[in-house]
Amino acid sequence: MTPRNTRLVYSSESARICSKCQKYYEFCSCKKGPKQPTSPVKNDGIVRVGRETKGRKGKGVTTVTGAPLDGEGVKQLAKELKQKCGSGGTVRDGVIEIQGDHRDTLLALLAEKGWTVKRSGG
Repeated sequence: MTPRNTRLVYSSESARICSKCQKYYEFCSCKKGPKQPTSPVKNDGIVRVGRETKGRKGKGVTTVTGAPLDGEGVKQLAKELKQKCGSGGTVRDGVIEIQGDHRDTLLALLAEKGWTVKRSGG
């Protein structure tokens, strides 16, 4: 049963509203539905190594994106990189995050694997 009063009055979140019928996606009459999120991993054959501090209270992490591996392969690569750097880390949405600034170490390790590696960011 759909509520009768679904007309939008004000919202700061425009992504939840259908662009055709101007209703919430839950009550969309044109059946367009929400878009699927795109993967943050670039698949252009270049492995990018960068540093991020956003959303981490100033703590820096080194990120590795674009590794030409599947889900389990990325986890194994992350484990190997964490051991070589001697620090912790995780895999989120196909992006390897290593705690601390280890860009130079990771550039050398990934280049040894035969991949094209670039330093991203500043």
